Amino acid sequence: MCRVPCSQFPVTSYPMYRTTLRRPTMSIIKVDPFRSGIRFGVGDFTPRVDIAETETSITVHAELPGIDKKDVKITVNNGNILTISGEKKRESRSENLDKNYMRIERSYGSFARSFTLPDSVAAENINAAFENGVLNITIPKKEPAKPKELEVTIQ
Repeated sequence: MCRVPCSQFPVTSYPMYRTTLRRPTMSIIKVDPFRSGIRFGVGDFTPRVDIAETETSITVHAELPGIDKKDVKITVNNGNILTISGEKKRESRSENLDKNYMRIERSYGSFARSFTLPDSVAAENINAAFENGVLNITIPKKEPAKPKELEVTIQ
């Protein structure tokens, strides 16, 4: 058993790690999960992303459940850095006035994910669609440069 206070370990100074490290021992130490003051990762929403490549394009699929498409922004900086950003908002306070939450597990907050794209993509032709909580981005590739043959005259 560790006799050193957890506050002396630098990794536990981050709330996410404190929660993660506590979870496996909760059943042993009988922590009441409904006790006030305990937060389980609220405010740390990070969308899950799948990226696939074919001969003609790169596709990005990002899971954004509970997010309106007006709250999502897609940008390409410096020609090859794709950034998906936005915010997953909580329910409005007026809807929660009659609720006394016993547990909150859903994550909320702002998010941003950035990915470096290969130089072979045509960033100006990106298409995006948002359906059933999934953002689908298609990034076409540029036509490969065809080798030119120049005939040199001999003098």
